[in-house]
Amino acid sequence: MRELLHRHLKFFLICSLPAIGLRLLFAVKFRLIAGDSLVYGDIAKNWLQHGAYAISTADGLQPTYMRLPGYPAFLAILFKIFGMEHYGAATFVQVLIDLSTCFVVSALALEIARTRNSATHNEDKDPSRIERPALIAFFLTAFCPFFIVYVGAPLTEIWSIFLTALTLYLAVKGLRALLHDSAGCWKWWLGCGIALGVNIYFRPDAGILLAMAGAILFPLLFKFPKRTFVAGMITLMTVVVLLTPWTVRNLRTMHRFEPLAPRYANDPEDFVAVGFYRWLKTWVVDFISVTNVEWHVPGEKIDMDDLPSRACDSQQECDQTESLLDDYNQELDISPELDARFNQLAEQRIHQHPLRYYLMLPALRVMDMWLRPRVEILPLDLDWWKIDEDGMDSWIAIALGTWNLILLVMAIVGMFRTWPRPWSLNEATLTFALLTGFVLMRSLFLTTIENPEPRYALECYPVVLAFAGAAFVRKSPKNTI
Repeated sequence: MRELLHRHLKFFLICSLPAIGLRLLFAVKFRLIAGDSLVYGDIAKNWLQHGAYAISTADGLQPTYMRLPGYPAFLAILFKIFGMEHYGAATFVQVLIDLSTCFVVSALALEIARTRNSATHNEDKDPSRIERPALIAFFLTAFCPFFIVYVGAPLTEIWSIFLTALTLYLAVKGLRALLHDSAGCWKWWLGCGIALGVNIYFRPDAGILLAMAGAILFPLLFKFPKRTFVAGMITLMTVVVLLTPWTVRNLRTMHRFEPLAPRYANDPEDFVAVGFYRWLKTWVVDFISVTNVEWHVPGEKIDMDDLPSRACDSQQECDQTESLLDDYNQELDISPELDARFNQLAEQRIHQHPLRYYLMLPALRVMDMWLRPRVEILPLDLDWWKIDEDGMDSWIAIALGTWNLILLVMAIVGMFRTWPRPWSLNEATLTFALLTGFVLMRSLFLTTIENPEPRYALECYPVVLAFAGAAFVRKSPKNTI
């Protein structure tokens, strides 16, 4: 990567300056401080002022483990330096973090091309054949609107995307060092473990990366048992050590063994409406349903007209559903009794259509997260398909959705161009399997959630952009990369 920067310094400068300008624009003009941002900020403020990892309630401070401490710690540092509740400082730092992601994705694209080049025994000395994908990947990431829009939001997305890209890059370098028995192999896996552990502190689902690393290292145990075992243990133990303070704190303060965070972001004394969430999973497939129904609970009324026709299969079910919503709207909260009734309705619907519940709806939710125009954080109408009503909002959303689809098509082309031939335990195969396996594993994980928010797929986009760059790799005069 150093050689790439040295040879193309002018290109990186020309791309970086407008990329920084765009991110600063969103950090200033489109700053969004609401919802989870305020939760993180409240924890950070209590951490600084009272020395307690807690949220503010009407009865005082309440210790919590509903959120991992990565982002609150980040905010606490900035609050300490720039002043309490200075969320603007967080967005400006995120400009630099997101720009760093561009360089990491570029380095990842370079490794994809380099490992494929090595696998085909290409002796061509022209560096442009493997550098071109890296330059294009940098350009695509620098002007990726789906990353840029989150710079102005004090949320975990920018950090998580960067740390995911960094973890994957270090794992790829570690695989190369392991295969070549490099003396510094352990350094790459130590770095991978640190990046992964820090990433988990921002988002618990980053643990998927640890599972993927284990899956890739497993077959190497039979060929290189000693150094593969060392690499795996270094990564695993680094993550365990990093998560130990949080786990111990939860045991002592919350009296729970919780190395990550609860599935529903709740504290021990909080009631979780599991039946309600299960009912949602029997019909929710798109983000608009999340905003119209799930996010209204508790505190806002739910309109029966906001439910799509698939939410009930008969007039009897519609009447039953409307009765449940009427009871909810009276209290604007879900009691254990009401939740049991939601669960009963969910059981009924699952029993009648098990394939729909276990296969069709999860697949549609994942498709929505991958393909929906990513306008959820922009000041645009979420009903983007109503062109006659929304006008320019709809066309902006359609343009973003089209660009998203183009990137995915480019990534698929890049995957086919770098497809390992033949498959064996070499750099190209392991790199390809690591990156595509992570995307598949995360997509499978996303089938388990009832709230298809498009941002949950963004952690996969460093891989998408790296392979999109690989779509432009040029043929060698002797071999095809």
